[in-house]
Amino acid sequence: MKILTHGFGAAKGVLAVYVERRPNLEKYINLQDVIPLQQGEIDYINQECGNGWRKLFNVYGKFIAQLQHPDHHFTNQSKGTGTWQHYRDNALLQSHSQEALLFSPPNLERNSYQWHIIAGRTYAKRLLRDHDFTHSMVWIDEEFAIDRINKVIVCPYFDYRQLSNIKITKLVELIQDHSS
Repeated sequence: MKILTHGFGAAKGVLAVYVERRPNLEKYINLQDVIPLQQGEIDYINQECGNGWRKLFNVYGKFIAQLQHPDHHFTNQSKGTGTWQHYRDNALLQSHSQEALLFSPPNLERNSYQWHIIAGRTYAKRLLRDHDFTHSMVWIDEEFAIDRINKVIVCPYFDYRQLSNIKITKLVELIQDHSS
């Protein structure tokens, strides 16, 4: 089955985060590609779609800031001076970013991203069952799993309660420990 990748951010990059639902806004209903967000668009989505999206974008910004990935420009440009809030507002999922937020299953054949992160255990288990895209997934605990070969990680949904700061650190450590 051919998977059409669609969502926000960079069409290629360091990482892609996969979530089940897209923002419920007319302009995104028929999204068929990966599109970069424009300056201020995250704030627009937050205002139109509610607190859940604000939490998702905030957690994504915190995650990027903590990641310190050698190939990611947040790490290379900020040198300790940038904040996750500044990154969220000025770069996250924009044309010059190196990450994506995707509303489609991972397409591992395209090899567009170094890491694929599926946010939400229930969503991940359904993807694993319905698309059978990875046979080497190992569950570390009830919330985290990793496929080291395809560089796919399952983690809690990007929400303060589910992916707390401690769990963001665990996610970052999984990537750092298995990057080559």
